[in-house]
Amino acid sequence: MKVLVTGGAGFIGSHVTDQLIAAGHQVVIVDNLSTGRVSNLNPKAVFYEMDIRSPELRKVFEQERPEVISHHAAQMDVRRSVADPIFDAEVNILGSIKLAQLAIEFNVRKFIHISSGGAAYGEPVYMPCDENHPVQPLSPYGASKYTFELYLYIFKATAGLDYTVLRYPNVYGPRQDPHGEAGVVAIFIGQMLRGKPVTIFGNGEQVRDFVYVADCARANLLALEKGGGRVFNLASGVGTSVNQIFEALKAITGYPDDAHYAPAKPGETFRIFLDAARAQQELGWRQTLDLTAGLQQTVEYFRQVELQSSGG
Repeated sequence: MKVLVTGGAGFIGSHVTDQLIAAGHQVVIVDNLSTGRVSNLNPKAVFYEMDIRSPELRKVFEQERPEVISHHAAQMDVRRSVADPIFDAEVNILGSIKLAQLAIEFNVRKFIHISSGGAAYGEPVYMPCDENHPVQPLSPYGASKYTFELYLYIFKATAGLDYTVLRYPNVYGPRQDPHGEAGVVAIFIGQMLRGKPVTIFGNGEQVRDFVYVADCARANLLALEKGGGRVFNLASGVGTSVNQIFEALKAITGYPDDAHYAPAKPGETFRIFLDAARAQQELGWRQTLDLTAGLQQTVEYFRQVELQSSGG
């Protein structure tokens, strides 16, 4: 089938694209390259350099007629959402609504929306958080991602647009930006391999649920045919602290120094990990690569690709 992947030049979206193409599907990518990279693009995909808010998006639907949308394009920086909540809402809510309206108009069969398990729940009432956990985000990013989930519920009820929501954990792996604001694993590896200081914001005891990117990408393939009208956490079900990530990567890379600590950033949850039992039961999804193996593969990628391409 033909799948439109928004954000398909980005870290996670490019892995989704690769897996879709490997499974025999046609892929159309829309990405404005604000954080995505041309080097991430699969040469077998059709690529439109475009913002999802652009009036030109209609032409993509007229030309390509996608059957399914996998919606990864987003303003994904929690800190930026706190500093500029209007921009966050323009992209994550209004841009997504525009995309959904075109999906309805052009009879798209399924809309897969990438939401946030880490940011939507806020500071947990209980852990691991399942999909019935109260949604009480601490950042505009978490609020905007969840708000569009509600719009999809409405669009299904009023216009028949089928959808599946995937609430991602902290995703890590090859192609993550080591210079960005999001992605502690990539940032740490980038600094360690260059012999530069590593800064941990807060005391490092913040706990997250880390899942390797290929596992999260695979859930998109499963959602092509399953999970209609449902919300799913993707998760390892295990909490890992930032300090533990630092120590594991220090051991893998041979980094000789200790971390520097700086004040915590506003809007970020302190401790969270998720329950993925529903995804296992209804999608047939589970994590296949554990954290130790995933970190080793990610470090190897950065050694072979990122350092070489940057001349480091």
